[in-house]
Amino acid sequence: MDSRHIAAELLEALDHGQIVPGIGQYNTEFGWEEAYAVAAEIVRLRRARGERTVGRKIGFTNRKIWAEYGATSPIWAHVYDDTLIHAREDAATVSLAGGAQARLEPEIAFRLRGTIETGCRDPATLLEGIEWYAPSFEIVCCHFPDWKFSPPDSAADFSFHWRLIVGTPVHVRREDIATLVEQLRDCQVTLARNGVTVGRGVGANALDHPALALAFLADLLSKQPRFDPLAAGEIITTGTLTPAFPIKPGETWSSRYSGLRAVGGLNLTFTA
Repeated sequence: MDSRHIAAELLEALDHGQIVPGIGQYNTEFGWEEAYAVAAEIVRLRRARGERTVGRKIGFTNRKIWAEYGATSPIWAHVYDDTLIHAREDAATVSLAGGAQARLEPEIAFRLRGTIETGCRDPATLLEGIEWYAPSFEIVCCHFPDWKFSPPDSAADFSFHWRLIVGTPVHVRREDIATLVEQLRDCQVTLARNGVTVGRGVGANALDHPALALAFLADLLSKQPRFDPLAAGEIITTGTLTPAFPIKPGETWSSRYSGLRAVGGLNLTFTA
């Protein structure tokens, strides 16, 4: 397998919003190891042209959507300085130019205070490594026809990351962690398009708890020495809490959270 060739082809597709054949269609031996080899080459290429990694996205943490996409495992990819958007007063306008088959996902994002302990399954312990949490939207794009792909293809295709929009951060206080464990698991989100509700979800949809999605990533990275380990200051988005919905210019989308301290939601307007 020529990981450099595949990486260059996918990066070209990303840059121009193109659709390319699924890798598994012409390489039946393309598995997870090969997919993350492509992902590592993509990171090298993007850094070489000046992009800076600032965090990670974790995808397919919501098992309820696995059947729709043929997913078999969560996946991850880097977030870059030019793919991260900080909303102002929980609102942003985003151009969809160059986005391939764009879809929207409401998520919960964390900013790391330090490294994350591997092998940990205690959300309270994991939250001690979090500086803040925030409502987020991830715009995901797929460069394979009609969102059809093999599971490893998804990891190679940037884990479908295109843009991450992060709302107002809420700092994690140690005295609040016990309560926050329950709130992050049980909080509810409502997703609306042009004021009409189209989806609902709960925090537990992200691998039973958003903090456990973070644990999954830390554990996987411990087995992937070609990638940097998690570090303080990184922004991690933990996966969609509802189905992913197609989006298009001219639409306004909003998320509303209930049961999560100091979090209201986000408002996005899409342009061409």
